[in-house]
Order: sequence, then structure tokens, then C-alpha cells
Amino acid sequence: MTDLREARELRAGLRAALRGEVDFGTTARALTTMDASNYRRVPFGVVAPRDADDVAAALSVCRTYGVPVVPRGGGTSIAGQATGTGVVLDFTRHMNRLLSLDPRARTAVVQPGLVLDRLQEAAAPHGLRFGPDPSTHGRCTLGGMIGNNSCGSHSVAWGTTADSVRHLTVLTPRGERLPLGRGWAGAPAGLRELAEGELARLRTGFPDLPRRISGYALDALLPERGADVARSFCGSEGTLGVLTEAVVDLVRAPRARALAVLAYADETGAAEAAAGLLEHGPLTVEGMAADLVPAAADLPRGGAWLFVETGGDTEGEARARAETIVRAADVLDALVVTDPAQQRTLWRIREDASGTATRMPDGTEAWPGWEDCAVPPARLGAYLRDFRGLLAEHGLRGAPYGHFGDGCIHVRIDFDLLTGPGVARFRRFSEELAGLVVAHGGSLSGEHGDGQARAELLPRMYGPDMVALFERVKGVWDPDDLLNPGMLVRPAPLDANLRFAVLPSKPVDVAFGYPSDGGDFSAAVRRCVGVAKCRTASAPGPAVMCPSFRATGEEEHSTRGRARLLHEMLAGELVTDGWRSTEVRDALDLCLSCKGCRSDCPVGVDMATYKAEFLHHHYAGRRRPAAHYAMGRLPVWLGWVARTRSAGVLNALASVGPLARVAKRLGGIAGEREIPRVAGETFTRWWRGRSPVVPSGAGAGEGDGEGDGEGGGAGAGDLVVLWPDTFTEHLSPSVGQAAVRVLEAAGLRVALPPTLRPGGRPVGDGRSRSAARLLTARRGRVCCGLTYISTGQLDHARAVLRRTLDLMEPVLATDAPVVVLEPSCAAALRTDAPELLHDDPRAARLAARVRTFAEALEQYAPDWTPPALDRPVTGQTHCHQHAVLGDAADRRMRDAAGLTGELSGGCCGLAGNFGFEKGHYEVSAACAEDQLLPAVREAPEDAVVLADGFSCRTQLEQLAGVRGRHLAEVLAQGLGSGSAAP
Repeated sequence: MTDLREARELRAGLRAALRGEVDFGTTARALTTMDASNYRRVPFGVVAPRDADDVAAALSVCRTYGVPVVPRGGGTSIAGQATGTGVVLDFTRHMNRLLSLDPRARTAVVQPGLVLDRLQEAAAPHGLRFGPDPSTHGRCTLGGMIGNNSCGSHSVAWGTTADSVRHLTVLTPRGERLPLGRGWAGAPAGLRELAEGELARLRTGFPDLPRRISGYALDALLPERGADVARSFCGSEGTLGVLTEAVVDLVRAPRARALAVLAYADETGAAEAAAGLLEHGPLTVEGMAADLVPAAADLPRGGAWLFVETGGDTEGEARARAETIVRAADVLDALVVTDPAQQRTLWRIREDASGTATRMPDGTEAWPGWEDCAVPPARLGAYLRDFRGLLAEHGLRGAPYGHFGDGCIHVRIDFDLLTGPGVARFRRFSEELAGLVVAHGGSLSGEHGDGQARAELLPRMYGPDMVALFERVKGVWDPDDLLNPGMLVRPAPLDANLRFAVLPSKPVDVAFGYPSDGGDFSAAVRRCVGVAKCRTASAPGPAVMCPSFRATGEEEHSTRGRARLLHEMLAGELVTDGWRSTEVRDALDLCLSCKGCRSDCPVGVDMATYKAEFLHHHYAGRRRPAAHYAMGRLPVWLGWVARTRSAGVLNALASVGPLARVAKRLGGIAGEREIPRVAGETFTRWWRGRSPVVPSGAGAGEGDGEGDGEGGGAGAGDLVVLWPDTFTEHLSPSVGQAAVRVLEAAGLRVALPPTLRPGGRPVGDGRSRSAARLLTARRGRVCCGLTYISTGQLDHARAVLRRTLDLMEPVLATDAPVVVLEPSCAAALRTDAPELLHDDPRAARLAARVRTFAEALEQYAPDWTPPALDRPVTGQTHCHQHAVLGDAADRRMRDAAGLTGELSGGCCGLAGNFGFEKGHYEVSAACAEDQLLPAVREAPEDAVVLADGFSCRTQLEQLAGVRGRHLAEVLAQGLGSGSAAP
């Protein structure tokens, strides 16, 4: 393909020949430039075939034009084999079905784009499962697993994917349909003759170890191994043929499981112990060290751990087997867990390691490349010692973890892949490590394949003659070298096509501080390494990320997809108009700014911040969408309504259909939405009415005439400053009123933030102000700037936050906590404010003071006992609370009040301005249907519907006709009359 005319002809030919989508647009290409590896290659376009006929047609057209074809599943490959310069075949869109499942035969017929978890869900009711289970099971596809011969944590019990494959239907690059199986079934012409002429080499040239994935599995063609063409195809990384259908074996899943967590002093001790546990028949023997374990993880004391799972027909049987292993193991400490929920919590630590490992404890970036070498299990301890020594020689660091029972180690290493000398060291280390692995009798790849990362080094493992045989086999299957060229045979150099090479060498000018990335926006974008946890279609429990992907199923609307587009925007090769890019803008348009990725993404991508940054630059000096003015500046408009006392008039006008439609159209608001009612009396006006001005100036408002005094009935308790956020102030003052009542009932003194800044004295110090000082003071209202930040109006946000910090200086001069009732506002103050005002230390001081309602009660009224409510609860943990604030204090408060049950995860879908904006209604409603609305519908009739966020309550009311309540309202109601003070 040499010019634009030929590219257009190729696109036209594909569109004429296929029923599936053909997309040569910038966005589609940008989304597939990378997988989860260090490599980047820009394709011509992406094809989503509907069936095998489409695949055959695509191969025919591409062969005519001499354009390479790259089959792609979930794009989670770590060696670069899911990237290419030709046409990418995306099987996840259409060819993603489970065609049949036979419980009696224990088989399933699947298409290549089927996500593993969907197969597991279908098999589970029959007591069956697919044996291999990589940590990416929520988004990796069966086609990708077959292409890589994936394994997972249960391989000590159920082997690799090749062990579970019965028959494969494959299209050769020249369009021949081959049914692959045992006894030479489906072998392309010439393969049998080639293999039978090399029997001696096939019998002696492959190391005998459970995790030998490197190269082609030609030893499966030996007559004593059944001449299994399907098995030999596994692990060929899309270089021999294109899989269109597979018959796979299922295994009987144990009815009960136990997890033994064995603690050792260090990883070497754990590695040396792993092989000795295999004789007890465990399901898993997984290992990891302390440098990958969160500090809060509830693990036995030690520096490294083995996760050993056992099964049985009963919980007692599984536990007995686990306890037998504990007794047989020489451990520092141990824990046996049979509760499924607790097991899932522990397994998440292990599964997230592939992302967690991309950052060293000091924040330094670490990368794959030597992600999954494997050695004989009995040699793992010695190998790890030598591996650590080699790292030290090169001045590198890494945190090994992985499948210790199979001798397979995963590790991310802090290579410098941004500079010439760093890349040269990467190459030297790779060459020396390959020699070390071979010296220990190992395989360069033990799970993820060779790809571009290791294929160049295969001669060190197999010798030149075996590699030459690999090339001859490739020629038999693919004589035109059409499929995934540069992988496995005639490979590209391991230090070519590095995805970092195209990024700017100097930091770009940005508004946020990006403290975890050294102030470098490029480094922040580099956080996304492509493990694609954001592409998990369903994640029951507290997880939030990524609601827009779950609603649309489109890569463009996943966290990874958006990060890829931002990467290409910075590169400037494919996305050429920088911050003005419409492709990036459109991908970010459906980002709810839920911040779920900040906590749920293993590497802490914060797409909400990246979106705000992008919008800030994209609309700089330009007219913004109407919704940015209508909802981004909501505090201004509601402030005017309060000052003019026109809430009643506004509500009346909003109830008139034609007027409401005009207002929504002008404001960029979705026509399906109802305009929320503005409160007739603001929270602070209610506050002034209940509590007269304290003449001594003891109130937070310093006697400014606004009536911001201490709460009536509060005596000697600790002072807390209650933040009157925009939503509580103007739209739901009942929440603020309830909070005051509960806080005072708990013995706390409540004050509101100052509205004047006379300067000097701290809040609540009991000293008066002179009239002259008050006359020169500036009046204002505190605001977290959330609505400005979420719409990317960062200059406005900075100004608002600086005014807020000026007002809050008297509060910051005390030890008083700042209690914020709206979770999104609390999150903005705790994280966005100090990151946006990274040059103002007051922002960090205020962030440190922020407490949620439950945190304030727990920390400042520890002896208070909430009312006994004894009711079930339903609802949803606010996404910002999950991602930024944490809900541990809320859980403990609910338990103390007798509020039983779990809140759902996910995002309500309204998400501040998002769900109100024109064009977002369908996605907003779909997000609510993911977890929130089903949880409410399935709850007992007497359940309390908890929803601390105004958006969550509004979504519940508008979509389900249900009134959600803030925890403060529920507790206040339980206090009963006359108990506003202790």
C-alpha cells in the first residue's frame, strides 16, 4: 500500500465485500494502535466481520492489495501481537457468541470474540467451567486465549488453553476452511510431510515444562501425541490462520473452595516452597511479594505469599485439604478462607497485580517486556535469585509475581523507554535475561506469547535450526506472509515500534498539577498500559469503572479507549489537531466523570481529570456548548435565584410544558429530563432563622450579618464546619437540616463557613469584630468549583476556589473539620482542588480537613450511638465516594444503626451535569439500569433507599419514582422529636 488512492480502493473493496463494519477513520485506527504491550503500530483500518464469510472476504481483499491482517480480540496481549500496520479484524463486536453448550459432553462451541466470563457464566449453572482463567478473564476473548495459548491461575489443575481445545475451524490466508483436530485433521497441504521429515527435531528440541508457550507447538504433531493440528495451532499468535469457531472442553468445577494464604519471609522462600505443594493436588499455587500488596490488605504477616486454592464437594472437605497444605508448608503464618466474598477480595489483590506492577512504590513507571518467563517449578527459587541479581547489575527494579506452581513469573521492570540510552539498556538486559532463562531450562514466554517482545530472541532458546523450521511452517500455512507479519518468525527488533517514542519529549502546558506523574500530562496518559479492566462488561459489587463502556459496549467509550486517543493526540501523527481534536472530544463526551477509574483501574488512570483538562484547552477562546453555561455555572444562576427570592416563580415556569421545553433547548438540557425544583428557602436562610447571630463573633461567619452562628443547643462539643454545597443549599436543604440535627445530637458544635473575610481571627474564637473591619470585608460564598471543573472551565474553577480559600482562612487557622454532605463536592475539595491549585498550599490544607458526614461522626463523636433503625437498606454508594473518599465509615455507621444490607456499585448515570445534557439521556438511563435500578426494584418493601448524592436521588426520582435519602436524613428521622441535642 503506497498511496492514499490505494488505501481508498482497499476501503471501498472491503465495504463492497463485507456485511460487517469497515472503519478507516481516525478514531477506529487510534483505538487499535496498541495492545497491553510496549509497542505501537498504526493500522490502515479496522474491520468487524459478522461471520466467517466476512472473514474470508476480508482476507481475499487484503491479499489482493498485499495488506497484512491482524486478528484481534480484547487487545490485552502484552507482547505486541495484537497490533499491526494493515487491517485489524475486531471479533468482539459481532463474532462474540456462545453457539452451544453440551453439559453431558462437557463441551462448548464458541466464536473467537466471546469474552471468557460469558462462557463461565453459561457453564456455571451446570457445575462446569473453562479451565484456564487469566487475570483478564472479564475482557479477554476465547480467540485471543487460543492465539496466545493462555493459562491463568488454575493451570496447575487444568492446564493451558491448548489442553482444553478439542476442534478449531480456521480460515487460511488464501481462504481455505480447515477443521483442525487430532490425527492430522485439517492440516494444510505440506504440513504433515514437513513434520514427518523432522520427527527427531520435534522430539528433542522442546524443553519439557508446563508453561512452554514460546514458538510454534510443533511437538503436538508427533504421532505419539496424536498428530493434533488443533493443539499445534494454539499459541500461533494469529500468524498461521484466522480462527472462526472453536469446540472447547469444560471441566467440573468444585462445589466448594477454600483459599489458603501462606506467608513467607520473602519471594524466594515462597518460590522454593511452591513446587513441594503440587503433590497435594491444589487448584492454584500463585505467588506475590509485599511490594505489590496494598498496605491495608488483610494478609498473614510476612514478606511474600502463596495463594493456594483447594476444592471439594463440601466446604469442610475443601477446608480440610487447605489445612493439610498449611501443615505441609513451612510458613511464617497462614490463613484459610472459605467465605466466597472474602476469597474474591483476596483474589482481586492478585488479579490487579498486572496493573499495580506498572508503578514502583516511589511512583516510577515500570513496563512489560519480560512479563512471563517460565522455568521448571523446582528451579524457580534459584531462577528468582539470579533474576534479582541481573536486575541489580543493570540498575533496574521489578516486582515479580505470578504462577509459582508452574514456574511462571510475571514482572514489570522500570526500564527507561523514553531515551536512547534507556532503550539500549532495555535491549542489553533482554538479551542477557534470555540467556538466563535458557540456562535454567525455561521458556521465554510462559503465558502471553512471544510477539515482538521476545520473538527476536527465540534462536537463543531453540537454536537457529528450530527457528528455521518455524519459518518453513509459517510458509506452509501462510505463503504470502499476510497474517501478523513480524511476529514469531522474521520478527521486528524488540526495541522497534516502542509506543513511547512518538510522545512529546517535554511536558506539555497543562492546568492540573498531576502530582503523581511529576506534573507531566504525557506521563499521566502513559498510565494506561492496556490491561483493559475498564472493558469488563459486568462487575457486581462495589466497582464503578467504566459505566459508559458497560452502557455502549464501545471501546471508544472505555477508559482505555479514551486514553489511547489522548496518547495519539499527544503523538500528533494520527490525531493531528491536538487539543482541538473532535475525535478526542467525542470520545470524552460520554465520560461521566465518575472517577471510577481513579480507584478501579489498577494503574489509577483518572479520566475525569483528563477530560476536564482536555475541555479546558479544547474550548479555550471558543464558544462552549450551551450546557456548559447552563449547568457548568449552576452556582451563579442559583445564587441569583436565592438573592432575588424567585424560586417560586422559576418552579412555576418550569412546570409549564412549552416554557420548560424552550428553557431546556436553550440550556442544552435533554428534553426527556425534568428540571429539578429549586427550594423556596435555602439551607443558609433556614440556618439564620433557627440560630440568631452570635454577637460575640463566636460563629463561623464572624458576626457578618448573615446569621452564620453556632447551632442552637450545641455546647462544649467539638466544632465542625458544615459545608453548604450548591446542591444542599439550593436544591435539597432538607439534607443540611438533617445533618445539623444529627451532628448536634452527637454533641458537636456546628458552624457554617464564613461569608465575609475580615481577616485575622480564627473561626469560633469568641472575639468580636469592629464595624469598620466588617465594612471593608468582602462578601462571598464558599464553593468547591465542581461544576466548573466537570465542564472544563478551569480558569473559572481556579478563581472560585481561590475566593473560597480566602473565605476559609479563619477556618484553616483552627482544628475544625469541614463536613461536606455532597460526596462529589467532598471529592472535588479533597482531590481536584489541590491538584488544580497546586501552587496554593491552602488547598492541600483544606483538603486534609474535609470529612464526609459519617467520618465526622465517627472521628469527632466516637461515643455517640446512632438511633436503632433496624431496617434493610438499598441504593448505591456514590461513585465519587467509592473512588476518592471511601465508604468504610458509612458502613460502620449503618451497622451501628441497624441498617442491614449492601449498597450496589456502579454509577447512577446522572453524574452531575452529564445525564442532563442533550444527547446523553439513553446512556444515562442505561448506566442506572446496570446496578442501581435493579437493586432498588429487588429490595424489600420496607428498605430504606440510601443515596447521598443529589444526582443519585434525582435519577431515582426521575427514572423509578423512588425517593432516595441521604444518610443524615435517615438518622435524623430515627432521632425522634425533641432529641436534637444530647
